[in-house]
Amino acid sequence: MCCISRGNEYDGEDTLSWWGKLAGGAFGFVLGGPLGALLGAVLGHNLDRGLKALESEALEPGDRERVQTAFFTATFTVMGHLAKVDGQVSREEIAMAEAVMARMELDTETREAAIRLFNRGKQPDFPLDEVLDQFRSECHRRSTLIQMFIEIQLQAALASGKIEPAEERVLLHICNRLGVPEFLFRQLLRMIEAERRYTSDSARHQDTAQKPTLKDAYAILNISSNVSDAEVKRAYRRLMNQHHPDKLVAKGLPEEMMKSAADKTHEIRQAYEQIKSARGI
Repeated sequence: MCCISRGNEYDGEDTLSWWGKLAGGAFGFVLGGPLGALLGAVLGHNLDRGLKALESEALEPGDRERVQTAFFTATFTVMGHLAKVDGQVSREEIAMAEAVMARMELDTETREAAIRLFNRGKQPDFPLDEVLDQFRSECHRRSTLIQMFIEIQLQAALASGKIEPAEERVLLHICNRLGVPEFLFRQLLRMIEAERRYTSDSARHQDTAQKPTLKDAYAILNISSNVSDAEVKRAYRRLMNQHHPDKLVAKGLPEEMMKSAADKTHEIRQAYEQIKSARGI
């Protein structure tokens, strides 16, 4: 069975505030529930000490650090669960999980936690529905965070090049549990597939006159090629607003995922510039 390696290639000197407080037991909330149990198993006695010391200091639901912790825990455990859905974890799925961690530039301790969460999600007794229900509750109606979560899971599921039927069933179940309608899931899937082709074509043709296809650029903005120039601009502004790293972090996205959000806005901007050029806007 494939497992994520525990190398030291992502060592870093800075531990960002929310994780540093959590790992050290100096946090001001008790997460509890299945997400708290999963994280407690990863952190062990350090978390136990923090819980005992601060058990009376629970913060209000929706607090940023609390949401960050829930997002991080749910992201990697559900990613591990999805990777195992089709019977075995492929090398491509392992590589995708490691790529997510690499983009986040995790320090050694945080990366180790992400790996353990991923591997915990692969276990047959992983409480998927309970994790999703708590994650939705902790997000406190932050639809942009839930959408970002789905996008990350889609990227992982597409690691092998396509989504298998078993994976699609679980992804649809995840969306249903999180209140994401199927039509939005299909939109996000088309956008992520287009982004994969667009990024691949950009890398392949960066030293040539060729460009990624205009069709994929429109798919990234989630619009058809026959819309007006004004609609193109509105779609661009809407997506940039949804994926703006600072705004997402303010709503509870872990700081480590700012790089992923920044990469997303870069792809959106590139697609928009290609469409502008083709239209002469």
